[in-house]
Amino acid sequence: MDDPALAGDCKGFVCSPSVAGNDSLLHPPVAAKASSQSKLKLSPTPRIMSKKTLTVGLGDRSYPIFIEDGIMENIGADLAKRNIASRYIVIADDYVAELYSSTLMASLEMAGIQAELLTFPRGEASKNLQVFAELSSKLAQLGADRSSALIALGGGVTGDLTGFLAASYMRGIPFIQVPTTLLAQVDSSVGGKTGVDIPEGKNLVGAFYQPKVVYIDTAVLTTLPVEEYLGGIAEVIKYGIIRDYDFYCFLERNLDAILALRSDVIQEMICTCCQTKADVVAEDERESDLRRILNFGHTIGHAVEAASDFSIIHGHAVAIGMVTALRLAVSSGLCKRKEAGRAATLIHSFGLPTEIPAGMDRQKIKGYIKTDKKSIEGSVFYILPTGIGSVIITDEVSEDQLDSILKRKV
Repeated sequence: MDDPALAGDCKGFVCSPSVAGNDSLLHPPVAAKASSQSKLKLSPTPRIMSKKTLTVGLGDRSYPIFIEDGIMENIGADLAKRNIASRYIVIADDYVAELYSSTLMASLEMAGIQAELLTFPRGEASKNLQVFAELSSKLAQLGADRSSALIALGGGVTGDLTGFLAASYMRGIPFIQVPTTLLAQVDSSVGGKTGVDIPEGKNLVGAFYQPKVVYIDTAVLTTLPVEEYLGGIAEVIKYGIIRDYDFYCFLERNLDAILALRSDVIQEMICTCCQTKADVVAEDERESDLRRILNFGHTIGHAVEAASDFSIIHGHAVAIGMVTALRLAVSSGLCKRKEAGRAATLIHSFGLPTEIPAGMDRQKIKGYIKTDKKSIEGSVFYILPTGIGSVIITDEVSEDQLDSILKRKV
């Protein structure tokens, strides 16, 4: 690495040969060179067909997370037993609807469940109050009432938008999460954060509103573009850095298997992430303390994402944000260079970006950082690692420190 704040190799650690080097982060690995439209190919390793079930423990609002290969075909049968609603409205973007809505709608029909499908244009640009209002009107036109429920079929944008719609329509109707991206499966579908973006920043309008069930079908990951899959990997790595050293080592050991979508490894990876998220949410649902650690990489990541006019997808922006936070941790004396370098190397080894684009307006980034929704009384809080597996929440980052890190050129 050319950055002295992240210099050093992984000597003394048990690392996969794929990630144990000390080369510069300026040369992306083969995975990063794949076309963003190419599909990941499934490993010939036999599929693991077992179902894993977790619970988000929130008293009478607790709900299950089901993780299974091919579960989408059985969602109707499971919902029929749950008596959540008399009818369901499936909400998906136009791209996901074309891929998966027929499977889900057939499952609901087979179970004798009345269901309709609503779609909206794909992309972060649709996560706004205008699309929210349009979908609200369509629900009213369909005659949806408090006996109805929504099903979010898609990635993080769809889950956030549908959840906020469910929280608001008729002052609250139930909703179900069926995440179809890795990022949504390991992060945004669990925990009840819903909302939309406004020009001043991401997710500034929304609500905490928990789903009734989360169905995670690992089979859909084989249809994701490489860029989307790797964006989800950024959130996966986050869990290891903030809370689980053993899981971090699991990611180092299984890098090749994860990139090859080996089903047993993928299922274990998703299950571990969801369990960590469930544990944190059960302890701090409304992000008053502990849950803030889940924002590692997001304060700067969201700012980079917004400053790019959302041309940088969320997971890639989070990867950049995590490496930037690692540099801040080193400059603050919180984290050893070798530890930070090891973490940055893993992020890079998965083919994720690690640098803020050289031409991006740094003042624009700082503007978005200052309006981050996690700021309190004007103070911006950062999640900074003290080592792999532990972080602190701090507002003790000086303007000079931030400027120094942001001005770093590729």
